[in-house]
Amino acid sequence: MSINNSRLRIWTEQRMIQIPQLFFQFYKELNMKDEEALIVFHLLAFHIEGNDFPTPDDLMNRLTMPDNDITSGLQRLMQKGFLEITRDVDANGKLYEKYSIFPLWERIMQLIEMKEQQKTATALRHEEGEIFRLFEEEMGRLLSPLELEKIGSWLDEDKHSPALIKEALKEAVFAGKLSIRYIDRILLEWKKKNITTPQAAQKQSEQFREKQTIHRPSVRSPQQGIQSTNKVPFYNWLEERE
Repeated sequence: MSINNSRLRIWTEQRMIQIPQLFFQFYKELNMKDEEALIVFHLLAFHIEGNDFPTPDDLMNRLTMPDNDITSGLQRLMQKGFLEITRDVDANGKLYEKYSIFPLWERIMQLIEMKEQQKTATALRHEEGEIFRLFEEEMGRLLSPLELEKIGSWLDEDKHSPALIKEALKEAVFAGKLSIRYIDRILLEWKKKNITTPQAAQKQSEQFREKQTIHRPSVRSPQQGIQSTNKVPFYNWLEERE
């Protein structure tokens, strides 16, 4: 094996520094400068080598930055909450200090969580806007201020999900009783029965209709002389007793 190939093998067998892809994706949004990110890279490299507390001189031997820039970069990383100095005890019981980049990873995860919350909130606002449009579409007219206020109270005060409100609207449409008062009664009864999802609401309605169909008497058609039943019954929510 040639000397060059030996050197190549040594180089390829070096341990690789693991840097989460999320760091490259979000460090700019965290207001971290490129020079600060480079210092983080080298701190990770020193950690891999077993040096958890490299001095500014250690870093200067690998960076092209002046000593003062390295020192101020470390200070900024700590001031911004990306880096901290912690204490630990080695195998011999000796206390030592080390750099910890855990706060940086924690900040990145907080940023991701905040973005997910914003995305969810945006989707919810869109879904809530669709509720008002759907009611106007089913009623064939613009909603009155009182109707808008009532639908808003279902969302904001009663904390009904848009999906559950849609299910209540569908229930009212099927029953032929399309009114805000009727839908409000449906939602009130579902809340009493701890029904919070469209699936649970559908199951409750299906159980009622199955029960009513089983006990509903057949009616003989005088014209055809065959057994027949009326239309599938719907629950009259306005007759629900307190």
